[in-house]
Amino acid sequence: MALQCGIVGLPNVGKSTLFNALTSAKAEAANYPFCTIDPNVGVVTVPDDRLPKIAAIFKSEKVLPTTVEFVDIAGLVAGASKGEGLGNQFLGNIRQTDAIIHVVRCFTDDNVVHVSGSIDPLRDIGTINTELMLADLDSVDKRYARVEKAARTSKDKKQLAEVSACVKFRDALNAGRPARSVDLTEEEQEIAREFHLLTSKPVLYVCNVAESEIADEQDSALVAQVRKMAEAEGNKVIRICSSIEAEIAQLPEAERRDFLESVGLSEPGLFRLIRESYKLLNLATYFTAGPKETRAWTVKLGTKAPQAAGVIHTDFEKGFIRAETYHCEDLFKAGTEAGVKEAGKYRLEGKDYVVKDGDVLFFRFNV
Repeated sequence: MALQCGIVGLPNVGKSTLFNALTSAKAEAANYPFCTIDPNVGVVTVPDDRLPKIAAIFKSEKVLPTTVEFVDIAGLVAGASKGEGLGNQFLGNIRQTDAIIHVVRCFTDDNVVHVSGSIDPLRDIGTINTELMLADLDSVDKRYARVEKAARTSKDKKQLAEVSACVKFRDALNAGRPARSVDLTEEEQEIAREFHLLTSKPVLYVCNVAESEIADEQDSALVAQVRKMAEAEGNKVIRICSSIEAEIAQLPEAERRDFLESVGLSEPGLFRLIRESYKLLNLATYFTAGPKETRAWTVKLGTKAPQAAGVIHTDFEKGFIRAETYHCEDLFKAGTEAGVKEAGKYRLEGKDYVVKDGDVLFFRFNV
């Protein structure tokens, strides 16, 4: 499964610059509002230093990492849910995403205008959150109007659950609370997945900071405000300097390490962004390996072996017999798969086995 993240924020906070850095694409980035008109979509590989190690041991011809898809839409402004600006036109492009990457401006620069005239990250976050909630409220109201009348005389559990979920979401959104804060029954949760509400998605706040701040361990006052608010919400925060990430993306691979060291970083911000996105969505990576290819696959934490096999091909899940597995760290210690077997770390697992992050798996199936 490919992780898909929607990038939101006010105009001129560094969204498109970050997108360019992440994807090495060329989305327009300019110092004026609404320069991003069409939604930009970019697919990037997930950095994982375990993958080349496994491939080297198996002498694989191909190495195939898993991927993340980023969707960048036009900057949102106050009134976007009512048609202000251009961002409202593209909210539909991020409804299907798994998570929201909310880029927040936490740097001062007189050469980069701010749509509100001053730097205030909490105000900016409030503006975006309000517009997302208003967009969700409009969606819920329309859905409620469509199903409520039929549900009055219906005994259909799905219809009743849909109406109940609509009422709960509507009450929360009207009170200024996001959809993710609503407690739902199992039946309501199942139907609510079809709503694709923007505020039901987990959020990762990306504080775009100045180059002079990125190497500091201590948060600036602006970042500290965002972190305190995010912790109260149960969301995460990372710091990135979009301009530095853009420079890194343009450098040849051989020069990137020296550049990172020169600005006091140990790795690109992209790596942190991917890892935190994984944590946000409770994802895990497992590997398949052999002489032809070594490949990384993404599953939800808690996924059992047959369903993990189904990520490769539905036939693998349908005809699942067993999984032969060991952890990649055991492979690194042993040096070869034969060494893993000699160490007693090679296991046969059945349908109830829960796949672990870092597992190397070989599936037996019959269809």
